[in-house]
Formats: sequence, structure tokens, C-alpha cells
Amino acid sequence: QVQLKESGGGLVQPGGSLRLFCEASGSIFSVNTMGWYRQAPGKQRELVANITREGTTNYADSVKGRFTISRDNPKNIVRLQMNNLKAEDTAVYFCHAEAVKYYRESYLPDPVGYRPYWGQGTQVSVSS
Repeated sequence: QVQLKESGGGLVQPGGSLRLFCEASGSIFSVNTMGWYRQAPGKQRELVANITREGTTNYADSVKGRFTISRDNPKNIVRLQMNNLKAEDTAVYFCHAEAVKYYRESYLPDPVGYRPYWGQGTQVSVSS
């Protein structure tokens, strides 16, 4: 199986910074796009940022210029550096990855192909 483990959330004052980490582990043949989504109370889950294996990034308009996404391909790690945080950034942040597992006990990719995987979420709270 594939697991995503997040860390780095917490409470910060407006204008402060936080860094989120997510590591994908398990029976992974390959990881494609990795990214972060967030969900605030009473709102739908929304994309914050994602990054392809080749390094192409995509950001929500609300975080452009403040957040930076990066990844370490050999370690299957994705990071989100969040600067100049605002109260409206308060949400549960979820790591997301598109990954293909090894097929059974072989060294071949699962013929099902890439599937989406989610972390359990980490709380980010911005408040004075």
C-alpha cells in the first residue's frame, strides 16, 4: 500500500511562517504529481499547490507569492513553505499524491496505473 504522512502544522500569528512536510511511503513504483489541498470549516476542499515530477508547479491565486512548493523525488517528499500567513489560510491541509504501486510481489508497476492517495491532514491555524 501507499501511505502519506504529513507534519509541520500548528498555530502561528498573522504574518508568520510555517513549513509542511509530506512523505509518501510503502510499495511505491513511481510518484507523479504531489501537492497540498486544504479544507476550512464549512468549505469545500481546494487545491493549494501541486508539483509534477519534472518540477512544474501550480498555485491557487490566493497563495501565489506567499507559498512555495518543492519536492525531493528520490525520497518521495513534498514540502510547502508558507510565508506571510493570513487568518484565511486557517484550514486542515491534506497531502495528495498520484502514485502507482508495485504489482503484487514483483518489480513491475501495478497495471491499474496511477491512483490518488491522501494524507490524514494537518491543522494550520493563523490567529493573533
